[in-house]
Amino acid sequence: MTADTRDGAQMHRAARVDLAILRWRARRARDAGQRPSVIPYTGYGSTSWVRLLGRVLLTHPGSQTTSEPAGARGWRSFTSVPVEDAVVAVQVEGTAYEVRADNSGIIDTVLSVDLDPGWHEIRLSCEDSDWVTSEVYVVDPATPVGLVSDVDDTVMVTALPRPLLAAWHTFVVNEHARATTPGMPVLYERLTTHYPGAPVIYLSTGAWNVAPTLTRFLSRNLYPAGALLLTDWGPTADRWFRSGQEHKRLNLKRLAGEFPGITWLLIGDDGQHDPTIYGEFLNAHPDQVAAVCIRQLSPGEAVLAGGSSTVRPEGEASDVPWLYAADGAGLAEELDRVGLLPHGPSQPEIDVRDTPSGRL
Repeated sequence: MTADTRDGAQMHRAARVDLAILRWRARRARDAGQRPSVIPYTGYGSTSWVRLLGRVLLTHPGSQTTSEPAGARGWRSFTSVPVEDAVVAVQVEGTAYEVRADNSGIIDTVLSVDLDPGWHEIRLSCEDSDWVTSEVYVVDPATPVGLVSDVDDTVMVTALPRPLLAAWHTFVVNEHARATTPGMPVLYERLTTHYPGAPVIYLSTGAWNVAPTLTRFLSRNLYPAGALLLTDWGPTADRWFRSGQEHKRLNLKRLAGEFPGITWLLIGDDGQHDPTIYGEFLNAHPDQVAAVCIRQLSPGEAVLAGGSSTVRPEGEASDVPWLYAADGAGLAEELDRVGLLPHGPSQPEIDVRDTPSGRL
């Protein structure tokens, strides 16, 4: 396959330029002594399959496999060089597999497995690199409820998408300076306690480059463990930039197909397109949505985010509750009001800090 074609289709000129630059950087990095390392991300699946996520980057031997040191400013995560079409060795409880990353070094593949519900470790290596461990959460087939959460302005205050402020948060601000949204960690802890075994999916338009930073942020602020579903910035085979909205739509549709027996609590904010995207998903899959929870931005946050959209989208599934509040405590009260999160624990209390460290 040449630089001009991929999967039999003509590539967009921007994609060809991007691929040529990537290959040039990769040659220089290898000449400088850098070698492939696998950056593992948290995956999810069922007892018969798992979605394996990760990325292959060129790093100096002995460097941290997270691709950036803890506390680093965001721009550092965008300087790493991905390994195009890397072949990755995988071990799942004694069974060997071989998978291939895409041209951005991203591993996103499904493996057929036979695993019990709960957390499992998958080992990965590339070109004789050190083995690393990816955590995957296997959902019990009887699990009735799951949680899908936006990230920006839902679990983390970012005031996106104002361009300069977005760039500031992404490329400049130290990760320890990022603030959690008030009350949301407690809300998520209560939800995962009330619905034990519920899968948690963090669905964001952010780039995979910031996955290590987001993982540490979520863990440090005691959010429950779950898979991060991010996107790859840059041109595609047919357009200049990837669509963040389409990324969310496709992953929601995929989750509906992967877990037809689960009804989802969809949590987002009114600063971007979450109400519209969730409304579309609700109309298409009315039996797979328990409630839509929208965090309302403050007037100041709404201005920074380009305005808010608190109007409930029109839809056919009018009996599914749409809940609005300014913070996690308010959303908990709304969930209590509709009977989805009764006040006080209905299940044995589980401290979120007892969940596997770093499995986000």
